[in-house]
Amino acid sequence: MNADPEVRKYLGELLTREQSDAAVALMQAEFDERSFGWWALEARETGEFIGRAGLDEVGEDMPFAGVDVGWRLKRSAWGHGYATEAALACLAFGFEALGLPEVVASTTVNNLRSQAVMRRIGMTQDPADDFEDPSVPEGPLRQCVLYRTPRRDAHGLHHAA
Repeated sequence: MNADPEVRKYLGELLTREQSDAAVALMQAEFDERSFGWWALEARETGEFIGRAGLDEVGEDMPFAGVDVGWRLKRSAWGHGYATEAALACLAFGFEALGLPEVVASTTVNNLRSQAVMRRIGMTQDPADDFEDPSVPEGPLRQCVLYRTPRRDAHGLHHAA
């Protein structure tokens, strides 16, 4: 998945197997440390690994703080609603199990597919929150959008943070 140029199009350079394995090891260690993080996604029908989704703490170098929801899927899993389903499950976990007041998500300005998922799961964007990712070199991946969603109750009502 991390060696697929289409999957990595808005994420940066392709990863070697060793780099990908190291990233997974770090994700597992962070999950063990804080009891949340990234989960592997499998197709319910076949059990095939199709990607990952989860919650992550926003990096200290970013111009905003909080907990971020994200996803990454194999290209063959695109367009089947898996990202939306997984992201909604992540939000439910974040709000219900972790009691988060808000969850954020960010992506590059050109990653329209991810932005569509963000809107489908009820997140909204304020252009005033758009930012340049300081961890990315100058270029087309640096300009990003930020989406947010506050915690909702069982009736869909927002809770004040």
